[in-house]
Amino acid sequence: MRADRLVATLLLLQGRGRLTAAELARELEISVATARRDLEALSSAGVPVYPQPGRGGGWSLVGGARTDLTGLTAAEARALFLLLGPATTAAPELTSALRKLVRALPATFRADAEAAARAVLSDPARWGESGREPPPMVQALQDAVVARRKVRLVYARKGGEPAERLVDPLGLVDKDGVWYFVADTGAGRRTYRVDRIAEAGTTGLPAERPDGFDLAAEWERVVGEVERRRSLVPAVVLIAERYVAVLRGQFGRHCEVIGRAADGRARVRVAAPMALSIAEHLAGWGAQVEVVEPEEVRAELARIGAELVARYAEPSVHGTVREG
Repeated sequence: MRADRLVATLLLLQGRGRLTAAELARELEISVATARRDLEALSSAGVPVYPQPGRGGGWSLVGGARTDLTGLTAAEARALFLLLGPATTAAPELTSALRKLVRALPATFRADAEAAARAVLSDPARWGESGREPPPMVQALQDAVVARRKVRLVYARKGGEPAERLVDPLGLVDKDGVWYFVADTGAGRRTYRVDRIAEAGTTGLPAERPDGFDLAAEWERVVGEVERRRSLVPAVVLIAERYVAVLRGQFGRHCEVIGRAADGRARVRVAAPMALSIAEHLAGWGAQVEVVEPEEVRAELARIGAELVARYAEPSVHGTVREG
């Protein structure tokens, strides 16, 4: 979890005075790129962490090496606890760690630090949903990643039969409440939805982890590939400018304003895996959206419209009371 890495990074800097990104990466068993991003995150949040170029340089806390948190100013303490506070809502261990960090602060800073930690709440549940707990296997898979032990799992692809696999675990990703497990297999690198893993067990076999593996970079590649597949069919539509934000809520990153029509409407490009998918998103808009192209989407909308007319054109007799 990134929050506990940031705490560990800060304490290492305080204990040693100066660290390079490579040294931090070795200590925390992460890539150099991830270590650099964590250091930059602390610096951006207002913690006095600065790089020093040249031979013998590295990252250090202004004021030199310290063994506790008493070197932080009030503003720096607030910045740190604002950064870490939201993560503690999902992890009791982090809540406990945060309390210990608060006690390590000077007494005059503690009230502000505690207030900062409580100032932001992370609520992962969407409207209309109850809170979503991580799948029970997340902890076991995380332990396997940290321990670098191979995992034997039974996985069922969507619409497929469960199959057993022996994998080298690389990391876990929480994307909007849906967990994914990244691993290397004999057939190459794979990404598994954790809620489709029927069984998983850590073996005693050591796992292989590529040198320089960066989970964030790998996930960025996976997202790019998924989004590419989700945008195979483009369409151009006309819609009133005031509704563009609503349309973007339906299509996400696959919604781009590309110009204006003569009547002032926005000319927007949208995309989805299939023409039917676009038509299904647009059918509820009625005449407020006009599809310019392609013809396949126009045809799907016409078909949906014809089905609705056939179903609802005649007055329904259900629920009526006849007089007589």
